[in-house]
Amino acid sequence: MASNTSDDSQQRPRQRNGPPPPRRQGRNPPPPSSSTRTQYQPQQQQQQTTQGVQEKRKPVFVKVDQLKPGTKGHTLTVKVVDQNLVPQKPGAASSHLRPARISECLVGDETASILFTARNDQVDLMKPGTTVILRNAKIDMFKGSMRLAVDKWGRVEVTEPAEITVKEDNNLSLVEYELVNVDE
Repeated sequence: MASNTSDDSQQRPRQRNGPPPPRRQGRNPPPPSSSTRTQYQPQQQQQQTTQGVQEKRKPVFVKVDQLKPGTKGHTLTVKVVDQNLVPQKPGAASSHLRPARISECLVGDETASILFTARNDQVDLMKPGTTVILRNAKIDMFKGSMRLAVDKWGRVEVTEPAEITVKEDNNLSLVEYELVNVDE
């Protein structure tokens, strides 16, 4: 039986003289090189109180016509114009799950209107004529058009009725978008 104890190159890690080897392309792509790295400006830090707890930032309310595809974290006040319950297909959900109630509601403000997808408990809040505040809302794309939605991280709050005249002729859900790959 031959022994490799005399060969020191297999016992110690090899010393590198130069740059590290290139990264493999896996799940996490390598960071951009320094020449193409973008400089991000630091966001305004949330101020800490004397107890060390962060203060909440004031919500920035946006108008419906400012919504863009693929964005999230919107806070807006809208009025519900119409509500259509989406019928569930039998057997679509698993038998051990309760059936999800889904409703498409046309909501809007004085700048534009958009379809809001209400789920489960949200369906009861979205009655035509009510004014609601949507917190942490996001834009979902459905068949190439925008839909407004609030997931478990957001909130739908019914507020006092406001005098909002909804601009129904500017429905953002009727605009069809196409996903385009951009080559660099």
